[in-house]
Amino acid sequence: MAPLSIVLMGAIAPKAGTPHFLRSSPFCTMGAPLINRWFESIRLFFTVTAGGGLEKALKDLETQAKQASPGTRWVLFNRAGDASLRAGDRLRALRYFGRAIDTLLEDDQPEPARAVAKKVIRLHPEAIRTLCTLTWLDLASQKTDLALESLGEYVKVAQEGQKEKMACGHIREMARLVSDEQFRDGAAMALEELGCPVDADVVKGWRESGGSPDAPENAEELYRLCMKAAIGSNEKMKAKGALA
Repeated sequence: MAPLSIVLMGAIAPKAGTPHFLRSSPFCTMGAPLINRWFESIRLFFTVTAGGGLEKALKDLETQAKQASPGTRWVLFNRAGDASLRAGDRLRALRYFGRAIDTLLEDDQPEPARAVAKKVIRLHPEAIRTLCTLTWLDLASQKTDLALESLGEYVKVAQEGQKEKMACGHIREMARLVSDEQFRDGAAMALEELGCPVDADVVKGWRESGGSPDAPENAEELYRLCMKAAIGSNEKMKAKGALA
């Protein structure tokens, strides 16, 4: 069987006839030093999961993350989370996955951020900070059905954790920025369920008047504002001690 490094190199090396846009992908243009570091992180991951030293592996991944270019750092944090999880350290895994999400938000990569957020929620269904972030990511991408689903889970966890007041503030802000009537209706119902009737009435008033006066007029601006809000709410909840 071919060594892992050869298999991986074959998977990422550009072949004859490869379209230009694929040849210019990060993996095809990262250069030998970065490729070597990437292979080393893969080696560390399999060493840890096979029973190697977790502490040393995580320290090495941390060092690589500091040296990595924007857009690739999250991979190392995500890998550290996977290694921690395989080693049975669930709490540390959640922290690393959280750092991966933080980095993805900073680097403006909503789709990978959503994937890691889903992983966190599967591991820790009570992850209120992650559920709030996920709702913002769904709204940024104008995925109303997914946003309503995430909102429902967010409301449930907020009630269970007695964080209704905090959640009401975030949900009212979501309704202020989003012009989609279906989501605004869902937000008003969520606010009522959380015991915030004044906020719910404000959102209903926006619906009757044709929407919040602060709602952006184009998708690009909505995306920008939702991503900014995702970063802001994530940081505030983390500062207040939310694990994930």
